[in-house]
Amino acid sequence: MAPLLTELESAQLSILRRIGELERSLLPQRDDKVDCGGETTEARLSGILRAVGVREFQFKRVPPDYYDRTLEYRMDCLHAHSIDHLCKSIVMVNTQAPSSVVDCSDHNNSKYYVVVIQYTARLNAENIKNYLYSLNGGKIPKKKFNMRLAPEEDSLRLSGFEHNAVTCIGMRTDIPVILDEAIAKLVPDFFWLGGGEVDLKLGIRTPEFISAINPFVVNCST
Repeated sequence: MAPLLTELESAQLSILRRIGELERSLLPQRDDKVDCGGETTEARLSGILRAVGVREFQFKRVPPDYYDRTLEYRMDCLHAHSIDHLCKSIVMVNTQAPSSVVDCSDHNNSKYYVVVIQYTARLNAENIKNYLYSLNGGKIPKKKFNMRLAPEEDSLRLSGFEHNAVTCIGMRTDIPVILDEAIAKLVPDFFWLGGGEVDLKLGIRTPEFISAINPFVVNCST
């Protein structure tokens, strides 16, 4: 009876696979997002990267359940070197900035910053506060720095990218970027971050990212 049972199980699995394939074929096919100029997100951001001299980068599409799965699964999707090479960009706001600081015109004392940090790390806002205080030579009271996650609507308005799609390339606003020091020390020096769409990811060599974006490199995680 054992061989018969095995054949039955095999047949059932085959039927389930076919049902799954049929269901997927019936789903609406999603095209790459296209802007008003008829250009896809990947094409637009690739053009920007090449224009600033970046050569070693790649974009990859990820499955719809990407953010529902483990970091190990995401690492495999991207063929990343490790889960430590998976990073995210988050828009932060200085909630205690002086009333005169309302935008990003002064990168040393901006209302907003984009912080790039590993998924495996925990953000240390106090370190960012101390860094910005020192960056301004102590001329601005330390109490005037209080970095918090910006509301989603502000993040979208400033970056032009929705949640889980934020990237430092081609943002709507020239927001200064803070790169966690741990990312700059990664070996190999190639990491992944958002690519402008929720299911689009960008891989880039760290030295080229730093050269193109000119971020503040700060020890801002624990």
